[in-house]
Amino acid sequence: QVQLVESGGGSVQPGGSLRLSCAAPGSTLNFYNMGWYRQAPGKQRELVASETNSGTANYADSVKGRFTISRDNAKKTVYLQMNSLKPEDTAVYFCNAQRVNYRDLNYWGQGTQVTVSS
Repeated sequence: QVQLVESGGGSVQPGGSLRLSCAAPGSTLNFYNMGWYRQAPGKQRELVASETNSGTANYADSVKGRFTISRDNAKKTVYLQMNSLKPEDTAVYFCNAQRVNYRDLNYWGQGTQVTVSS
């Protein structure tokens, strides 16, 4: 079992920045592909950014050039740096861990709210 704890959400004005953190105490992230998802009210959860355990990152078109996913395996933490935030980025952001080669081992954090508004 992997426990994921997100933090760093909050309210920010358009054009501002936030950095989300996803801590996985007691786990070895080296064996996991990590992702950040978001879900806005009335919408389906969507993938924002992901990074394989070997370091390959992918981004949704809507956030390319603005968001950056990274990880610190020693700190057992994954980050999502969000710059140039827009109102449409407002959502609950969730961290996800997928064990490599074990499809059934998939874990979610509790989510953190990001609100972009003037």
